Amino acid sequence: MGNIEMNLDKELRISSMPENLGQVEKLIDELSERCSLASDMYGKVLVACIEAVNNSIIHGNKSNPDKFVNIEVKSNKEKLRIVVQDEGVGFDFSNLPDPTAPENIERINGRGVFLMNHLSDQVNFFKEGSGVEMIFNIA
Repeated sequence: MGNIEMNLDKELRISSMPENLGQVEKLIDELSERCSLASDMYGKVLVACIEAVNNSIIHGNKSNPDKFVNIEVKSNKEKLRIVVQDEGVGFDFSNLPDPTAPENIERINGRGVFLMNHLSDQVNFFKEGSGVEMIFNIA
């Protein structure tokens, strides 16, 4: 596994503009390096985190550059925890259409939560859906 940093706490606050997703990617790159993530785990973390932040920008904050998305990363040698929170009103995360159902295959929306659930080991929504916690088992 290489030289693993035991505990990593990092926070990032970005304005709700899609071009700021590059900052999130840099954060995950740094995290991957410091925690010596395997390439498959890096891919899972990157895609899940980008999906969560993108949803926060577009759906949560309605792409309003005056609203912010907060990303918090905490890790230890066994788990990686990423929390993404926006300033929106939230959404009904318990009643989402299945993006793999035949009637939804052609739709471009609705895949973010599906991907987050499939790539993370645990997903918890809070604050009526304006916040999401993703947990990855990295040991």
